[in-house]
Amino acid sequence: MKRLLPLLAFISLGIRASAIEPCRVEVVERGSGWPVPLVELRTTHEVRFVTDNAGIIALDAPELMGREVWFDIHGHGYGVKKDGFGYTGVRLTPEPGKRIRVEVERTIIAKRLGRLTGGGLFAESQKCGERLEWRESGEFGCDTVQTAVYRGKVYWVWGDTDMPHYPLGIFQALGATSPLPPFERLEPPIEPPYTHFRNAEGRMRPVARMYKESGPVWLFGTIALPDETGHEHLCASYSKIKPQLTPVILGQCVWNDKTERFDMLQEIWHRTSDQERPPRYPDGHPVVWTDDGGKRWLLFGDPFPRLKCPATFEGWKNRETWEELTPQRNVLSADGSRRVTPHTGAIVWSGFRKRWVTVFMEKGGTPSRLGELWYAEAETPFGPWERAVKILSHDNYTFYNPLIHAEGWDPDSPVLLFEGTYTKSFADRPQPTPRYDYTQILYRLDLDDPRLRGTEK
Repeated sequence: MKRLLPLLAFISLGIRASAIEPCRVEVVERGSGWPVPLVELRTTHEVRFVTDNAGIIALDAPELMGREVWFDIHGHGYGVKKDGFGYTGVRLTPEPGKRIRVEVERTIIAKRLGRLTGGGLFAESQKCGERLEWRESGEFGCDTVQTAVYRGKVYWVWGDTDMPHYPLGIFQALGATSPLPPFERLEPPIEPPYTHFRNAEGRMRPVARMYKESGPVWLFGTIALPDETGHEHLCASYSKIKPQLTPVILGQCVWNDKTERFDMLQEIWHRTSDQERPPRYPDGHPVVWTDDGGKRWLLFGDPFPRLKCPATFEGWKNRETWEELTPQRNVLSADGSRRVTPHTGAIVWSGFRKRWVTVFMEKGGTPSRLGELWYAEAETPFGPWERAVKILSHDNYTFYNPLIHAEGWDPDSPVLLFEGTYTKSFADRPQPTPRYDYTQILYRLDLDDPRLRGTEK
């Protein structure tokens, strides 16, 4: 019996350690009280915890319980002031079942609303017994989104997609629909409203498999257009990709309502020794613009217009109607200190600002080479774009291909939503953020923010 007592004590300790109740930490923005996704708490022994879409962390490391612990805070625009040694963090004393609230200050103009793709959007909350009704989509991360309003719904198309069973498990476009407008609330926590296209077994499937051979197919310039009879078509341009991210075929495709996938309409370019450089085509993010004569045009740009055509299905597919444009190369910053070169982005008309507005990623920015986001305005979609203001920054991380959400958006609204791809790619060997890397993150920009006044004349 004496020999059994140490064994029973050991088993008892083991059970208690494995069944430890987490300490619930909620990270909120000082002032608004909004939960803040994508804030990392890091211990002195490099254990990392990251807030979910509800701003929750479930601290479940046994060695942290019942003692004062220092946590460095990393939040890409959210944090706390440095202490006397230059550290930015907080001291917390976790206990099983305890609830702790941490306030952080926002130093960026844009407000982070939450993650739109990937797994475990509310994983930390669920560890604490909350949001148990949330159901996983099944994908682990998506690249670069396109949207269009078609037949009363928002259609979403993403690029290469990581799946649980394999990296880039879908690389010929993932698709979904959502109600219009796509977001019921404009503050966190955000719950993406997607209904994904799936196969007979219920698994997500590609919607742009137009070639038998393997390799990515990327979609661009997605938009719904009427033909001369009034029938609406969901249209997109596509690029067939070979290794080293090289486009070898460009073409146009149209949504098939019966098969719920895109069908090839026409190829417009093949890479050959004689035609190595692709032509301009309807890519990027399209907007509709009406000229002084009342004619409606499609403007395709990324961010600024570089091609236009009549805003009809016939005009979109007829290369004879395409007109190349010369986009503005850079924008003077609001303080006049330098010129900012756009890389990718989008434009939209704002009735609230009574000007065209843009959100774009800077080429070769600092501190992140491809992670700095700017805002600017112009009286016409062709410019001149003026007085750029930085609205979002990243610490050695990439945030590319921003999209402005204009689906169901009231142009007179003071709130502008945009999202982009958050990824370690093209940064200087950063630590990947668990669950967040290679996902889409949604931001809110308040157009009445006084820090945007630099864009006013």
